[in-house]
Amino acid sequence: MQPLHFDVLIIGSGLAGFTLALNLAKTQKVALVTKKGLHDSSSAWAQGGIAAVLSIEDTPEAHIRDTLIAGAGLCNEDMTRYIVEHGPDAVRWLIAQGVDFTRDDRNETGYHLTREGGHSVRRIIHSEDATGKVIQHTLDKQIASHPNIMLLEQHIAIDLITSAKLSHGGEKDNRCHGAYVLDIRAGKVRTIAARNTILATGGAGKVYLYTTNPDVATGDGIAMGWRAGCRVANMEFIQFHPTCLYHPHAKSFLISEAVRGEGGILKLPSGERFMPWHDARAELAPRDIVARAIDFEMKKRGLDCVYLDISHQSADFLTQHFPTIYKRCLKLGIDITREPIPVVPAAHYTCGGIVTDYRGRTDLDNLYAVGETAHTGLHGANRLASNSLLECLVIGLSAVEDILTRESAPERPLPGWDESRVTDADEEVVISHNWDELRRFMWSYVGIVRTNKRLQRALHRINLLRGEIHEYYSNFRVTSDLLELRNLVCTSDLIVRSAMCRQESRGLHYSRDYPDTLPQAENTILHR
Repeated sequence: MQPLHFDVLIIGSGLAGFTLALNLAKTQKVALVTKKGLHDSSSAWAQGGIAAVLSIEDTPEAHIRDTLIAGAGLCNEDMTRYIVEHGPDAVRWLIAQGVDFTRDDRNETGYHLTREGGHSVRRIIHSEDATGKVIQHTLDKQIASHPNIMLLEQHIAIDLITSAKLSHGGEKDNRCHGAYVLDIRAGKVRTIAARNTILATGGAGKVYLYTTNPDVATGDGIAMGWRAGCRVANMEFIQFHPTCLYHPHAKSFLISEAVRGEGGILKLPSGERFMPWHDARAELAPRDIVARAIDFEMKKRGLDCVYLDISHQSADFLTQHFPTIYKRCLKLGIDITREPIPVVPAAHYTCGGIVTDYRGRTDLDNLYAVGETAHTGLHGANRLASNSLLECLVIGLSAVEDILTRESAPERPLPGWDESRVTDADEEVVISHNWDELRRFMWSYVGIVRTNKRLQRALHRINLLRGEIHEYYSNFRVTSDLLELRNLVCTSDLIVRSAMCRQESRGLHYSRDYPDTLPQAENTILHR
């Protein structure tokens, strides 16, 4: 395949990728790479909404304070202020694109604002209970028809092309020149040259056996950035959403935080409420506290799940505010207007990632990371609900400004992908077995509650898997399954090693060996 040349290469098709593509394509030639379809992203699965200061009853200081409290001392306050203060303009940009947020004429904003755990006021602007889906479907029409955007669906990035790799480490200033990308349907590898490359691939929820994330969330951007030489920070902070639907036929279905925000109560099978035993804020405590409380009650009592009950609200209220959840549960035989919803915690959000500044810039020139792939410092040790889409928008728009005003490096000739010494795989069952083993021991050993012994066991198994996968990668032609597994193992290694570095319990990281919180909060930063 002939090399492709673009001004900007965007890897990932969530809200961050869409925001960048639409704003850059006004003057730049853009490639948007997505390994499945245009709608396959964690953004499209986001139910809750976007946290932003839109009401006269709210203030930036209140939003900042709520974010800092949830982040357990590890939020970057300057970054938090920047994102919060630019949030309203970012939301207004979405409205200008035609996004249909839920209306409420009784509110001076004209929109219904809901409240979620950790927020002191109602500030979540949303589109019923399918905000991400509505945003994605609104923006994708512009993406698909834009003359300056080349959409590459069914393509998965393999690795970034850097000057350090091209010179075998001989160049001091390491910069990114594009990426090698596998055309999944053709089974061929493309060389894509770009003056600027953006990693917007989302998080790594598929590291775990139970997750609210779509199948595409395999840590690709984090792994590629790490292999290219970027620093990675705070990977030990994996947010487990407290309420994922517990049902044998309900794969990765999230029960939105807004259900608790609108009065949902967590109960034991006996019908007894338990959250007030764990925190004065009860069901509206931050996610890490609620998830640990559920995990504690389940393990203490040998339960398969607990129950989230909002049946005390009227049927009209529930069908109006939570139509997606209502319909999905009803298909599975659960009528949320009459009975509680069985729920369990599940891996939900990767708070750490590639270290960036407020422009999305990484350690490599001409390489950016935006969204869940990045670590800006906004989320600290625990992400405040609905701050994720906010970060995608604000940092995405900020990165656009930086790319358009900075001088890009001149293009250089890039070598094609070399597969002259590999053959087709003989037994691909190795990949599926290793994938299953990885997700199971990460769930068992590196989950909501951790110990030194569990982490050491996980690291030992990761090292064994990494050796097998490296041998497989070196000898056989690449496939999408192999590439995802390679990235999952890399990301798992970063999570475990980060967790082993933190000798305290803080936010989303809870260790039985170190149950106390240290007086000084420090980031965990890993270097290549």
